[in-house]
Formats: sequence, structure tokens, C-alpha cells
Amino acid sequence: MEMTGAQVLVRSLLQMGVDTVFGYPGGAIMPVYDALFNEDGLRHILVRHEQGAAIAAEGYAKALNKVGVCIATSGPGATNLVTGIADAMLDSIPIVCITGQVNSFLIGTDAFQEADIIGMTLPITKWNYQISKATEIQYIISKAFHIAISGRPGPVLIDITKDAQQELLQFDLSQINVFDYSPDLIDEKFYFKAAQLINQAQRPFILAGHGITIAEAEAELEGFINLTGIPVACTLLGLSAVNPEHHLYVGMLGMHGNYAPNILTNEADLIIAVGMRFDDRVTGSLKSYAVNAKVIHIDIDRAELNKNVKADVPICGDAKVVLNQLKQHVIPRNHDSWVKRFKELYQIEHEVVISNETQKKDIGLIKMAEVINLLSKKTDGNAIIVSDVGQNQMTVARYYDFKNPRSHITSGGLGTMGYALPAGIGAKVAKPNTEVIVVCGDGGIQMNIQELAVIAQENLNLKIIILNNEYLGMVRQWQELFFDKRYSFTELLNPNFQKIAEAYSIPSLRVDDHSLLSQGIDQLLQAKTSFLLEVMVEKQGKVFPMVEAGSGVGDVRLQ
Repeated sequence: MEMTGAQVLVRSLLQMGVDTVFGYPGGAIMPVYDALFNEDGLRHILVRHEQGAAIAAEGYAKALNKVGVCIATSGPGATNLVTGIADAMLDSIPIVCITGQVNSFLIGTDAFQEADIIGMTLPITKWNYQISKATEIQYIISKAFHIAISGRPGPVLIDITKDAQQELLQFDLSQINVFDYSPDLIDEKFYFKAAQLINQAQRPFILAGHGITIAEAEAELEGFINLTGIPVACTLLGLSAVNPEHHLYVGMLGMHGNYAPNILTNEADLIIAVGMRFDDRVTGSLKSYAVNAKVIHIDIDRAELNKNVKADVPICGDAKVVLNQLKQHVIPRNHDSWVKRFKELYQIEHEVVISNETQKKDIGLIKMAEVINLLSKKTDGNAIIVSDVGQNQMTVARYYDFKNPRSHITSGGLGTMGYALPAGIGAKVAKPNTEVIVVCGDGGIQMNIQELAVIAQENLNLKIIILNNEYLGMVRQWQELFFDKRYSFTELLNPNFQKIAEAYSIPSLRVDDHSLLSQGIDQLLQAKTSFLLEVMVEKQGKVFPMVEAGSGVGDVRLQ
């Protein structure tokens, strides 16, 4: 069958199981958009900014554990994808980004809307490639999907010249390139060494990261902690990997994590890190991190082993496989007295921080934690929550009880403000029958607020909560604590968010009193269409506990 390269591209995407793409047309990608015109099997979501396309593809991928796809034109269209690509790289999200490029004979001439997107994205992709011949398309697309999803997932970018899109070729629909991924076999001695440490430990502690979710190893992790009796805490991206009601779950790690897991990291005699990379937001100062502990580090990416924290037993492998194998070598135990220490320290945090942040008040401004705590109760922890970056993100992580895998979606490593709205769109497209709620601050929402148009055009029943403190809240918190309250350019003069929502035909409500908060959340959740709820929260609220930059996790502050 004779086809253009653009038609081959679309058919190749369908062969890869793609049903949705997020994109924005332009001159150099126009042949592909023409090929999409009559293709009923592929849903195209028209974003309003290419950054929104990349981040929506991330949200889609996170919600489904499937490769997300975005499309943009050359030059500025391609460069606008860069933030989303970098975000996906740091958070191990499988997305395939397809960009148009000027005709191959014009490359290097500074042609209109020409940009070296291959050179620009080389450090922030698992792989990138420029196609200049239509005959390459099917093979390269197949390879791109294989690389994006195998091993440690991540972003891939494929740049296609306009003449390759227009070129005619004979295409055999029955042909498909299938790549096999065979991870390295793990030497049995590593299991024996790890099991010996686990069986002998008196104060073991499991740190569960995003790798648990990527490997779909939630059940394996639960079985492992049930067998060994070891308490487990999650990283920011690991949240939702463990049911918060499990008796061995002790909270979140990190800069704004729970008091007990931070303090007791330095009392543990064994750290078992699974699918996490010892990010600086988890470890604080490495000089004083886990000073009394042996370390077992399990990660699919060999480059992460011994990178930040030296492991006594480094195991390069898939979390699901490794946990299953380890269970064959460890003995049933309980660590009741050790677990009790976590419960005792939690009570201290509850008295000093949690109860004051979440309890309903009759006077004063609403606290962010009060909103999220109430949202968690009203949804019974069963919604997908997509948070932005800053105080709203940390509050969601601390006070929403994520009871289902893949129900927590946020930007971790890159900390991308403006992330929540397009990522929420991607998640809702992926899971149309699940309640998806975007939580963002008044600063973050304005970075990609134009994507409200996508919600209206696609008729998405997406719920949005703006926690409005009229500040860039996390920056303001740091300015108060570490810069003598010099609030340099962090106070915001905001628009009327209700009028903006109305412009996009999205119902909305503004709440500025405790007595109206419960009713406002009910109205949001009961809406049959999209809905925007703006909650006015205290201007100078802070998120505690907090490990100050440069400090050790044992120096965590409660206030």
C-alpha cells in the first residue's frame, strides 16, 4: 500500500497501541496533522501551549502506566516541549515526543522555525533521533516506544523532517518491529547477602519510591512487609504505593515529610531502599544521613546504585522481581518495639503540627491542610489527586490518604510549577470514569491557565481546587525563615478566577470562610461537569515539619 511518511507515522502509532495524542499543529508537522484528519482510531487533544502537551502526556502515562504521546511543530513548538521532557526524565515517565522539522535540505541554514531540538534534548531524553527518510519511520517509532517503557522509563524524542513526512513509500501494514527487553540476571549471592542483613537487623526500615509504582510491585511490597514486620515510609513520588491504613506504614520521607521517618532514619540499623534514588530532598545532608545503618539499595537503573549513598548490598533489578525473590530468603519476624517508636514520634507530630493544621476552626483564615484533610475524608482517599508545586503540593502529600495505586500525580525531581492543570487533563483523559482532582496554588495555576480551554473543548469532568494565599507560598515561607522576612516579589495581584472560569464555561465557587468549606467541597464533588473551587487560605501559612536545606534529616523542625 502506498502511503506518505506522515500516514506511516500515524499507522505506526496505532500499531504501538496508542489511542490518544496531545499536540499543537504548525507548518513543519502539518502533513502529520493532515494524516490525523480522517483517523478515527486516534484521539487528538488540542492543547493551548506545547508545554501543556508534554505534561498532559506525562499525566496520561502516570495514570495508566502506558507511554504518553505528544506532537509539536519545529522551532518554538519543539522548544516549548523541553520543560515537560526534562520533567519526565527526572521522574522516569515514559513519553514519546514527536516534532516536525524543516525540510532536510534546509537543516543548518537557519531556516524559518528551525531549531536543533536533537542537540537541545540530548541531555534530557533516554534517546532521541532525527528521521530524514520515510522508510525509517516504522522502525524508529517502534524502537522509541521500546526505549521509553523498558528498564527505567523515560522520555524519547523523534524529530521528523517535513520532506520525510511527505515522501511516498510502499508500506506493509502487517510488518511490526517487536523489541525484547531482557534485564540482567541477578547473582543469587546478592539475595543471600541482603537476606542475612534483613534477618539479623533489629531496627530495619524500608524506603519505598516511585519504582514500586512503575514496576506495579505494590502487592509484592505489602507481602514483604507483612512477612518481615519492617516499617515502611514513602518518598513523595512513592505515595500511593502503600495503603496509608497499613499498620506498618509510617508516613512520608523528606524535607516536609513526617517527623518519625526523618528522625528514625538515623536510628535504623538497616535501610532497604526500593525504587528510590536518594534524592537530596529525602536525605538532607549526606554527611549525617543514615549514620548507623547498613544499606540495601534496589533499583532498575544501575547508575543510581552507589551514586549518592554507598550501598552494602546494591541490587540492580525490577522491584517486583527482587521483592518476590527476597521473600524466599527472609524469615518471618516482627519489630513491635521498633514500630512503636514511629508511633510515639507520630503522636508528637500530631500534637504539635497535624491537629493544629487540620482541625476545623470557627475563626481565622482557612488552612491548606484543613482543605486537603476534608477532601481526603469526603473522597475516602479514592480520587486521583494531581498537585502542582509548592505548599499546595506538600500539603496534598501530607494530608491526603492515597488508598489506590497511581492515585498521586505530581512533579517531583524538576518541581515544575504549572504542572497540575495539564497533567490533570492527561490523567482524566486516561481515566475518564475516575474522579480526578487538580490541586494548585494561585501562582502555579496561572502558568498554564490557558489549558482550561481544553477542559471546555473536550468536555472533561475535571475538578480544580485553587488554594489561594495571594503569595508564591513556598518561596514566601523560605523568605520568612531564612531571609529575615524580605518578601522579594512573592506577593501576587491575582485575577478574578471565577470570571476566568466563566469565560471557559466552567462553573466555579469561591470560599473564604470555614463555615462554607465543607459545602463548597461537596458542590465540587457533586458537579456533573468540570468545576473550579477557589479557597482563600491564610496568607502566611507554613508547611511543617521541615528539614532545612543543608541540614540532616535528624534536624527536622516541627515549627
